[in-house]
Amino acid sequence: MDSLVLLNVQSQDVAQRPSNPESPTGPVVDVEQAEAALVEHYPRLVRLVYLVLPPTLGRSRRVLTAHALTQRALPRGQAPAPVIPAQSAGPGSDPGYALVRLQVVRAALEAGLPLKRKAWPKRAQLPPLLPQVWGLKLFPRPGGADELALDQKLSALSSAGRAAYALRGLDRLPDGEVRKVLGEAGVDDPDAALAEADSVPAEYGLLESSEFDPCSLQARPTDLMRRRRHLKVALAAGAALAVCGMLLALPGDGWGPDGAAAPPYAQNPAAQAALDPGRLTRVSPTAWKTSVRTDFSVWPARGALVRDEALLRRALAVWARPGDAVKVSHTPGTPTGGPAGPPQLLYAGTVDDSRVVILHDGLRIVRYAEPREGARGAALDFARVDGAGRAEAGAVVLSRTDGNVRYLTAPWVRKAGERDLRSPGGGVMDLELTDGVTAPLASPTLRSDGCTSWNVLQLTDGTGTRLVTDLGELVPARLTAGPPGEPAEASRAQALRTWAPYACSLGLLRSAGVRSVNAWAYAHQPLPHTGNEATWLCTRAETWRGEGARVLAQFHTPGGRFGAVAARAESVPACGPRKPEVLAGVLWKSSKGSWYLLAAGSPGTTSVRATGGIEASAEGRMLTAKARRGAQADLSATLKGGDSIRGLR
Repeated sequence: MDSLVLLNVQSQDVAQRPSNPESPTGPVVDVEQAEAALVEHYPRLVRLVYLVLPPTLGRSRRVLTAHALTQRALPRGQAPAPVIPAQSAGPGSDPGYALVRLQVVRAALEAGLPLKRKAWPKRAQLPPLLPQVWGLKLFPRPGGADELALDQKLSALSSAGRAAYALRGLDRLPDGEVRKVLGEAGVDDPDAALAEADSVPAEYGLLESSEFDPCSLQARPTDLMRRRRHLKVALAAGAALAVCGMLLALPGDGWGPDGAAAPPYAQNPAAQAALDPGRLTRVSPTAWKTSVRTDFSVWPARGALVRDEALLRRALAVWARPGDAVKVSHTPGTPTGGPAGPPQLLYAGTVDDSRVVILHDGLRIVRYAEPREGARGAALDFARVDGAGRAEAGAVVLSRTDGNVRYLTAPWVRKAGERDLRSPGGGVMDLELTDGVTAPLASPTLRSDGCTSWNVLQLTDGTGTRLVTDLGELVPARLTAGPPGEPAEASRAQALRTWAPYACSLGLLRSAGVRSVNAWAYAHQPLPHTGNEATWLCTRAETWRGEGARVLAQFHTPGGRFGAVAARAESVPACGPRKPEVLAGVLWKSSKGSWYLLAAGSPGTTSVRATGGIEASAEGRMLTAKARRGAQADLSATLKGGDSIRGLR
């Protein structure tokens, strides 16, 4: 069960100020009294506005508009209060609340009116200036099937009909009072609105659920690709304006003196050397056998085109100055600038329908590819590989075509094979190696038929057998299994069984610059009403850049095909060699229909506690507590020695 990031907007306890004496025409509410009522009943008022607003706005905009209209309901000075019957009780008996409620209902109804060409839009019809949230979409937590059905029925009503239903359900107003509120809010025919509301079953208890609560929210990112494009355009425009301003401000020729810099377009010796194919570093085919290091720096140059200077010159020139037609990609944290000096050549040859050049500059692996028929449509890919050892420098992606991937393997690799990580007993299919290039194997990142299998590359050398997987980048990620600090290679039988239910979760780690992924089954928890045990496992993906590690806590029940992601986190030390402790929980439904909170901590946990929506605690490192559907809790645990940890979310 995916964890959700919640944003809670809570009401504040504010003492209600005494109202002004009644005026000759009725009670008057001053701004202080209205503010006290608005703050005290803020969650109820925002929920009322959210229900009245038209669903066509979208859930995220409805949330922000509901908060904006409620906050605008504060009067500028004294205002006459709506007439309140003597028998009224609850919040509705407060003149300040009655005034603010009338204001928010009127504003919500105006917000649902269509815009007209010949009339100025009302303030409520315009997008709210405040509050604003940048980079996130906020929307209420989803409810159950009953709440969804009610939301669909309410969306078919007019704004006045939804207002009538909400006033009945949230404030428990009788129909006579609903007519008065709607009439004062500007509804032409309150009776028709009440008749509309009668067409929806009176399931008023559902209005208090999280489905209609714009004060307890989920957060998700906006359109990241569109945001990135807009940011690039804005930055380019800002840079152009800044340069123009500097040129206008500078005396003489505009640029001013450059000191010791060479003139523009000078033939810089270092830059020329980096772009000269004759100066590329070529390592001896046997250098890895005697070198202290076993990484990309001792790979020899391989391929049929290693002497094709025209191809190598194009690859170096595109690396230094990629044109608009070049498709450039890079893993997070990888610089894309040109080489500082002559790089090392690892491969140049024809692969499938492309000519491919692989280069290494000590920090990065760079792949240049162009079609056989010409240089149009070239691609340039970058990936960080600094600090790679023998285990991480075993293979590089040469090409991806028709759902398959080919690798260039290290010179010390003796044997390559393909196996399905989801089928630990399925065996290995040998892959032919030709000058270090593997035969094509199915890539899991290019599949579109669901996760029926997860094919990985198995490499065997003089020190052992390792598994690596394609995550959509130049360098495959190494797979291990076991406790942090002493993981074993995933090629071992026990490690294969550990990985099998969780292989598909690797899809969540695509294109993140992942260097290695470790899977650790840290707990086995008995399931209520069964004689079986569920397995808790954490996977930690380390990155080449050292930061941004991703941690997934997963839960797997006996007989299940896949593990469920119960929690995830980024850039945390949990489940890693520096801080192996981990704690996570999940809501689980038994075969008898009962809901339970199941939580487990790693070895060394002495007690587990749940607070918030569920209050429970247990000695040891496992907690099993009865819960209700949709409940949420904050988890914490105590470790040996007295330290405490929080649960992953």
